[in-house]
Amino acid sequence: MPFAVPVVDIGAYVQQDGTPEQRAIVAAAIDEACRTVGFIQVIGHGVPTALTNGLAEAIDEFFGLNLQVKKAYRTPPEVNRGYTAPKSESLSLSLGYESSSRMKDFFEAFNVGLAKSDFPNLSVDSKHYPENVWPSTEHAPMFKHRVQSYFVEAGRVARTMTRIFADALSLPPDFFEAHTDHSIDVLRMNNYALPEGTEVRLDGKDDLMGMGAHTDFGIVTVLWADQVRGLQVLDAQGSWHDVSPTRGALLINLGDLTARWTNERWTSTLHRVKPPILENGTVERRRSAAYFHDGNAEALITTIPSTIAEGQAPLYDPITVGDHIAAKLGGSRAGRRNEAGRETQRVLAATG
Repeated sequence: MPFAVPVVDIGAYVQQDGTPEQRAIVAAAIDEACRTVGFIQVIGHGVPTALTNGLAEAIDEFFGLNLQVKKAYRTPPEVNRGYTAPKSESLSLSLGYESSSRMKDFFEAFNVGLAKSDFPNLSVDSKHYPENVWPSTEHAPMFKHRVQSYFVEAGRVARTMTRIFADALSLPPDFFEAHTDHSIDVLRMNNYALPEGTEVRLDGKDDLMGMGAHTDFGIVTVLWADQVRGLQVLDAQGSWHDVSPTRGALLINLGDLTARWTNERWTSTLHRVKPPILENGTVERRRSAAYFHDGNAEALITTIPSTIAEGQAPLYDPITVGDHIAAKLGGSRAGRRNEAGRETQRVLAATG
């Protein structure tokens, strides 16, 4: 069968009048997609078009600024907030299968997320919940409002997905809620564009990568992307496939923690971004925004017993969300090769 990312209407979980029978159909479709592809296009998610349009305008507003202005909003590598300049990350290092620590991914990004101040009644560590760094209204007057508005909706979709996951895995309805009531959630807005005037070779021999091959770190990712090609997903046979979202759809993919939880009944799918090279030797600009729903920092991820076949042992040792995320970020942002164990071996096997 040709490779395809399934489209699933999750409206039965979004609308109040969804029946148990309708939800069971949705949960079964999500289980099938998670077992076979690891990526899903969801419609019926309820995010207004006006908000996604506003997000796209916010991305344009900030990334259209002068590079020196944008660099004023950088943070140290260990702080997953603010601006990331081109070629200051290498996502493949987060999986430990790239031997060089040279940062080569040419995307630029801006990160915002849930902060310590969002949980005034909890004793959370600012290491995992750093405060946001927002552009000034002088530089980007509408950025903060538009991004915050979308952030709330993307978080709702992420939590809707985990409710569906619970049904698909025959778990208690609140299983994921117990691990995510103060989740490490981050929205990363990405801009894939080379500096004006940059030309690349049309024969494909340039060492050019928008975002290196990687799996996402946490539980589930909600991705908005424009219609420009570039996102590629690796199938079970080791071939890469272009993926562009259906108009109005959001892309959903699983993170490593879900693979750990389900003993790889569901796996985090390897993906990368290679924006297309145009005939004039330039790269077509691409925009995306990934909402990472990663779980509470101190939550311990242990294999769900029902996903372990009789006579089989868990494939992963228990790990806290915070320790797992820190190791991954140490690879991608700080240039340290992450010794990811089984995750690395799974990727090496898939890529040959």
